[in-house]
Amino acid sequence: MLPWRLPVLALSALFLTLSAIHLVIQFLGPDSWSRPTQILLMPALTLVVLAATRWPRPRPVKLVLVALFFSWLGDSLPALVEGDLAFLLMVAGFLVAQVVYVAAFWPYRDHSVLHHRRWLLAPYVGVVSALVWVCAPHAEGLLIPVLLYGLVLGLMAVTATGVGPWAAVGGALFLLSDALIALRAFAPGFAMPHDGFWVMSTYVTAQALIVLGVLKRVRAFD
Repeated sequence: MLPWRLPVLALSALFLTLSAIHLVIQFLGPDSWSRPTQILLMPALTLVVLAATRWPRPRPVKLVLVALFFSWLGDSLPALVEGDLAFLLMVAGFLVAQVVYVAAFWPYRDHSVLHHRRWLLAPYVGVVSALVWVCAPHAEGLLIPVLLYGLVLGLMAVTATGVGPWAAVGGALFLLSDALIALRAFAPGFAMPHDGFWVMSTYVTAQALIVLGVLKRVRAFD
C-alpha cells in the first residue's frame, strides 16, 4: 500500500464514523445533538479530498472543495437563526454548492444524458416538475428561491451523469434528499417516520459518491 493512501483511509474512516454517529442520532435522538454532529460531516469529507489529491489539484477537484464548503454553510448557518430566514440560508448555501457542482461536472457534459440516452432525462424532469407542482402552491414568499433551487438541483443531477456512475448515483440521491426536504416544508400532510434520518442518509451518501466519482474521474486514486 502506498504511504499516501494511509491518511486517505484514516480520514475516510473518520468521515464514515461521524456519519454513522449522526445518523444514529437522527434515528434515535436527542435532536439537540443532531446539529453539532451535522456540521462536522462536510469538513471531514473535505479532509478526505485534500488527502487524496496533490497540488496542483485539477479544476474539478478545486470546485468540489468549494461546493463542500458551501454545503457546510448550508448545514451550519440555519442554526444561527429561526423561521424563514433559516430556510433561506440553507437554500442559499446549497444553491451556491449546486451551481459549483454544475461547473465541476460541465466539462464532462458530452458523456451525460444531455447527449447520450436522452430518454434518461425523463425521470429527472419528471421529479423536478412534480416537486414544483406539489410545493409551489404552498411556498408563498419563498416561491422564487425554491423554483430556482429546484432547477439548478435538477441540472446538477443531470450533469453528474457525465462524470461517471458513482457521481451519477450521488447526484440522483442529492435530488432525492432535497425532494424530501421540500415535501416536508411545503407539502401539506406529508409525513415520513424518521424523516430526518432519510434526508441525512441520502445527503451524506450523495456527497460521498460525488466526491468518489470526481476523484476517480481525475484519476486521483491511480
